[in-house]
Amino acid sequence: MEKNSKIYVAGHRGMVGSAIYRKLQKEGFTNLITKTSDKLDLRNQQEVADFLSVEKPEYVFLAAAKVGGIVANNTYRADFLYENLAIQNNVIHQSYVNGVKKLMFLGSSCIYPKLAPQPLKEEYLLTGLLEDTNEPYAIAKIAGIKMCDAYRAQYGCNFISVMPTNLYGYNDNYHLQNSHVLPALIRKFDEAKKTNATEVVIWGSGTPMREFLFADDLADACYFLMQTYNEPNLTNIGTGVDLTIKDLALLIKEVIGFNGDLTFDSSKPDGTPRKLMDVSKLHALGWKHQIDLKEGLKLAYQDYLSREE
Repeated sequence: MEKNSKIYVAGHRGMVGSAIYRKLQKEGFTNLITKTSDKLDLRNQQEVADFLSVEKPEYVFLAAAKVGGIVANNTYRADFLYENLAIQNNVIHQSYVNGVKKLMFLGSSCIYPKLAPQPLKEEYLLTGLLEDTNEPYAIAKIAGIKMCDAYRAQYGCNFISVMPTNLYGYNDNYHLQNSHVLPALIRKFDEAKKTNATEVVIWGSGTPMREFLFADDLADACYFLMQTYNEPNLTNIGTGVDLTIKDLALLIKEVIGFNGDLTFDSSKPDGTPRKLMDVSKLHALGWKHQIDLKEGLKLAYQDYLSREE
């Protein structure tokens, strides 16, 4: 990518897209194109076709998606399947039609089978049943990976796929029902601290293990891979380190300064028992994360507080 290359970041207002956009700006790229969803509906085939035929970007980061946590995924099953398929079908196909030099498709670690061996290697894709609560979202993302590979095989397109682990950071969604576990806990602990609550109730048993990557580290990895990786099949992006939800809660409690107790509501679902990415492929390519979890939590908490003001 040249500094004046025309680059389209789809989903630039979301946590991932905004991190990629900031990274590109920081690296001195000057020809970045974006469109907000009220101006361009990526679910609309004709709108996407018209947009890409006019703009003709050389590079595309496909970070636009309908996303949410365990409740949202399970509640809006049809929406998650249809809307994500529509977005990626339109952007990937029209990128081929309009001669995009390289496209990066961003997926999610929920694409792996629920009971796959840990840590999750790239080759475990499609080797078992998915976690039921987010199956529609996972199926859409798997279709996107296979679509990139199919367009590479049939048309010679340089379309690549990356699978980030659980993400958090600037521009996260802190909605208590529709967000992921880490931002939801930040909000819960902050509200408990402000109301002098004696306890914070956490969904599930606290025993599932999760890995977390700061979104700016993801953007750095995406930038690195966009310049160096040109192969079929996906690449995991993560830290290669995980911890229990209980330990995560204790860390957030410490960062926020809440002094009450933790109570685990085991009547609520736990989701997948463990979800750790094998990042040996990424490390072998020459990239490693920079921001550790405690440092990242402090940055995320400051971001949360800044949005409240």
